[in-house]
Amino acid sequence: MGYLPEFGGLIWTILAFVVALSVIVAIHEYGHYIVGRWTGIKADVFSLGFGPVLFSRIDKRGTRWQFALLPFGGYVKFAGDSNAASGKDETAMEALAEDPEALRHTMHGAPLYARALTVAAGPVFNFALSILIFFAVAMTAGTARDPLTVGELRALPNAAYELQPGDILRAVEGAPVPSLAAGGGYSDFLTNLPQEAVLSYDITRDGADLTVPGPYLMPPLVSNVAPQSAAQEAGLRSGDVITAVNGQEIVAFGELKEVVEASEGAPQELTVWRDGETLPFTLVPKATDEPQPDGSFKQNLRIGIVGGMAFVPATDTPGVGEALSSGLDNTWRIITGSISGLREMIVGNISTCNLSGPVGIAQTSGAMASQGAQSFIYFIAVLSTAVGLLNLFPIPALDGGHLVFYAYEAVTGKPPSDGALRILMTMGIALVLTLMLFALGNDLFCP
Repeated sequence: MGYLPEFGGLIWTILAFVVALSVIVAIHEYGHYIVGRWTGIKADVFSLGFGPVLFSRIDKRGTRWQFALLPFGGYVKFAGDSNAASGKDETAMEALAEDPEALRHTMHGAPLYARALTVAAGPVFNFALSILIFFAVAMTAGTARDPLTVGELRALPNAAYELQPGDILRAVEGAPVPSLAAGGGYSDFLTNLPQEAVLSYDITRDGADLTVPGPYLMPPLVSNVAPQSAAQEAGLRSGDVITAVNGQEIVAFGELKEVVEASEGAPQELTVWRDGETLPFTLVPKATDEPQPDGSFKQNLRIGIVGGMAFVPATDTPGVGEALSSGLDNTWRIITGSISGLREMIVGNISTCNLSGPVGIAQTSGAMASQGAQSFIYFIAVLSTAVGLLNLFPIPALDGGHLVFYAYEAVTGKPPSDGALRILMTMGIALVLTLMLFALGNDLFCP
């Protein structure tokens, strides 16, 4: 009976991974399919999954839509393709050589622009999905109201505070609260607050200026738990408040951060307040490579929690333009961060253990799903960007490899020879499989 929770967790992890991957693959392959259709290329098969077919139907255009047994990917097989990687079916193409109209509707007989747009559409649709999700999150979650205003009060150990929803913060301990758009100024404001359990807040409430006691603005509160982190492994949850580390009471998230960074990786004894109970936890901080503003990485010890304010700030619904800008910025940040991280791994500045394989991605899927629908959907957006970027790498068998072949054709006026393509595709598939095995090794053997 003791294995049942673990079994249930495994099923949840696999289910979350399959859902996330299926959504991303479906969008990616639909991009190929619909742009191919728009440019006159016929699709023979649209498949979600590989292996034995569980269900299929043929639409009025002659495309077979199917679900297959192994739900770990998918493909579109266009007319003239020999396989899911868009290799040329030479026999079929020779049979169509005398029929220019039918040849035009194959992947290998279509004009160069049609082939290039069709191949590029998969990654582009992945990026579009990410932008759309980030846009929707911005519209539904809103942006913190400026000036900073109390929204929902969080549950904290001390009940003597007098802040109320709707209070507008003017100053804390006499220091004026800067605009949230102040950037470094707001960071300096938080850094300079005295680290005391109760602070004096100057507020405006219903038009009246008051001074009331309130909690430290950034308490050692667990807002989110990072997947595959020490905090997740120990069982910390969103909403937990860490009241002491190694027997020493703390009131500020910054105090926790300082203790963890100075721990040298030694186990840390945490006292945690949860729903009125005090619970003990032991965590071992993990070395984490973190991106810096200049694009470099710095390794710090972390336990894997994200902090938050003592209250949830009141929010306003952003304009469509602002939300769309947020979607574009987040997607671009993931792209540039991924490229920077890959570069740093190649030159040896950060550990290759930062590269996760299917097991690591599945574990992250389950962890994010367990934190709620918004976290899971946000993760799908992040993963969709990563999949789109990966497919643009100039490796034969990936979309980026095909685009390189098309660029060669555009410059020279003719495609690479069929023999060269077969060799390059074989090399590309071997490289992709090698990278997958390497990433899987990271999942199994990295700390």
